[in-house]
Amino acid sequence: MENTLITFDQLPAFVVDLGRKVDDLTALLRSQSERGHSIPDRWFSIEELSEYLPGHPAVTTLYGKVQRREIPFSRKGKRLAFRQSDIDLWLQSGRVKTSAEIDAQAEHYLSNQRKGGRKAR
Repeated sequence: MENTLITFDQLPAFVVDLGRKVDDLTALLRSQSERGHSIPDRWFSIEELSEYLPGHPAVTTLYGKVQRREIPFSRKGKRLAFRQSDIDLWLQSGRVKTSAEIDAQAEHYLSNQRKGGRKAR
């Protein structure tokens, strides 16, 4: 990207041009997703997974998680493989809710109870 200074008079034309570029990129992304073009899923070895995970846990720690079936994995013979999309979902499932999210969930639950959300027996 160029580091040219834009004058105040050039700003409207620059914004219009920028808007066109954003529209073009949006259309390109939309067309690729409609055609089924997606980023291929990456497979990790246990060593690569150790580097990918936050905190870079030791390989022996990961072997323990595999043994206790705490982490999604695939096995081909004696080789372990980990699909990035499965690992990302696994990481997200362990996410702790914020206080605001818990409060909102509680408020939603209570508002449903006040509206007669209970079933009569």
